[in-house]
Amino acid sequence: MAHRFLIKEIALQAGVGIATVDRVINDRGNVRVQTRMRVEQAIKELEQQERYSGTTGRKLIVDVVVEAPRRFADEIREALEAELPTLAPALFRPRFLLQETMTTQDVVAALRAIAQRGSHGVLLKARDVPEIVDAIGELKRSGIPIVTIFTDIPLSGRIAYAGLDNRVAGATAAYLLTHWLGGQPGHALITMSDERFRGEEEREISFRRALRSRYPQLELIDASGGHGLDRATEKLVNQALDAHAEVLAVYSMGGGNLAILRALEAQGKTPRVYIGHDLDRDNVELLRAGKIHAILYHDLRQDMRAACQHIMHFHRMLPESAISPSSSVVVITPENIPDHVSKRFRR
Repeated sequence: MAHRFLIKEIALQAGVGIATVDRVINDRGNVRVQTRMRVEQAIKELEQQERYSGTTGRKLIVDVVVEAPRRFADEIREALEAELPTLAPALFRPRFLLQETMTTQDVVAALRAIAQRGSHGVLLKARDVPEIVDAIGELKRSGIPIVTIFTDIPLSGRIAYAGLDNRVAGATAAYLLTHWLGGQPGHALITMSDERFRGEEEREISFRRALRSRYPQLELIDASGGHGLDRATEKLVNQALDAHAEVLAVYSMGGGNLAILRALEAQGKTPRVYIGHDLDRDNVELLRAGKIHAILYHDLRQDMRAACQHIMHFHRMLPESAISPSSSVVVITPENIPDHVSKRFRR
């Protein structure tokens, strides 16, 4: 396997021993497939880091553990990589574990492996369940700081949360629906990927609370639990819609919008208002096509910058006053898609 990095650099990036890396790059036997893949991924990560990192500064190895659909995980990776050159005096070396679905046991095993091999910090997007809370506590006792990103686990040992205010997002969605629908009675479809992601749960609670006071005649149809994945989400929406007539609106909190729209179209339902989250490629195209009417957007680069700055502050490389605030909720319509997003997702 051709490479230009020291074996010890690859071993540090991969989180394995030097002897293991030597066996992989020299194509010797007795290496598990998963370990070989991890070493190969580490070399790719080092190659990518060469493109955007300086050569001086204190190196900080950070582990990025994310359970999210591929489209959003890619956005997280790109946002972090775009911010790395701005994080002087630190030279961040991210190690990514990005998976569409992870069991609680998968997340706990990943966090314990990080504790065993060492890390300067963890950026974590995971469900708020007791086993993961306990694993975060173990990392804290090992001296490894954890920052939760985009969905919080507040009663854990994490040092900070970086991401939008999900309560504000849910209330904003309710405000938009109330004014765009004008009080017409009917049904609204809501979807979450998994209610154990606290961020989405906070959106849903805030959305329901605001509607109860502003728009009590709007009945909600819940089709949650598809993990933001197209096939599972489409199936759940089809099942939820069977017994209902017209759907006036959709508030999609967990993604899978192409699948949701396919299910609606199959049953001849066209919502008057459709609100989603995040400016990935699918959502930008759906905005341009008029299928989605508003996206609740937050600047992922700002959030990843803040997350890294919290790690820097923990290691006494940055004063607390210099940490960037988390991003604010911005309402995006087809008329104000940010230029940098439009350029990335040109037709």
